[in-house]
Amino acid sequence: MSTKTKAFINLIFKAVGLAMGVAVSVLSIIYKIDPSSGLTMLGIGLTCLGISQFTLSNENND
Repeated sequence: MSTKTKAFINLIFKAVGLAMGVAVSVLSIIYKIDPSSGLTMLGIGLTCLGISQFTLSNENND
């Protein structure tokens, strides 16, 4: 896989993680989300950020 493709995939994972955090924050402020859905969304966002960080640390070790 090319370097540009890897960088783009990392950018997508970071964007999804950030978007999930912002979405849960806004939805909880306006009382439009139940806690179990919020935790699921935060879990997805955290997983995306973890994958992004993991792939970055692997690239630095190569």
